[in-house]
Amino acid sequence: MSEAADLGVRLVQANARSVWSSFAPLYALVAGVALASGAISGWLPALIIFWLKPWLDRTLLFVLSRAVFGTPTRLADVWAAQREVWWRQLGWSLTTRRFSPWRAYVAPAFQLEGQRGAAWRARRKQLLRGKGGAAFGMHQVFANFELLLLLGVMLLAVLLAPESARLSIWSAITNDGPIESLIGNAVYAAVVLLLEPFYVGAGFAMYLNRRVELEAWDVEQEFRLAFAA
Repeated sequence: MSEAADLGVRLVQANARSVWSSFAPLYALVAGVALASGAISGWLPALIIFWLKPWLDRTLLFVLSRAVFGTPTRLADVWAAQREVWWRQLGWSLTTRRFSPWRAYVAPAFQLEGQRGAAWRARRKQLLRGKGGAAFGMHQVFANFELLLLLGVMLLAVLLAPESARLSIWSAITNDGPIESLIGNAVYAAVVLLLEPFYVGAGFAMYLNRRVELEAWDVEQEFRLAFAA
């Protein structure tokens, strides 16, 4: 499964133009609204971006599902398919499934396969059987990398500053004033823009790998039945 996750990252790299040209405009709109909410509370922008990740991921999954077959995607293509991409089962995605540690891995089952209800639960159970640990591990790797990247950007700003100004810059970063909060939230938004496509790509490739395993298993069973007859 780790090899599949690596292939997912490479899939994103190979289709970077389609991925970010389709994703960035939508993300910019969401991030802009989120950052504007900082006037209400300093922690609200990051919460909005974090909570809407499953919805944002749908555009990425749509692009990558087409990229597998060599089809490039434009923003107009996403807009034309917005009903299936953005709105199907949206309530479930932002509530009960929001904190799923396997969301990038199982999301294709309801977005691409259209599974719902009992069929969705059965499909999710089938996908996770024997693979839940690997999917959870991938999720944790990206979650930790996101945190480390966020902290790294802040520390880099301190290290690149003149030595006499480092203490004041660090104090500004750790302050909860409106300007400091805006900068911190903007950095978080930039980190998500950079990293989220790779997270979705890794989960999608793991899903495809599992589909291959399951379909190959089905073929094997058919051969056994045929030869037994």
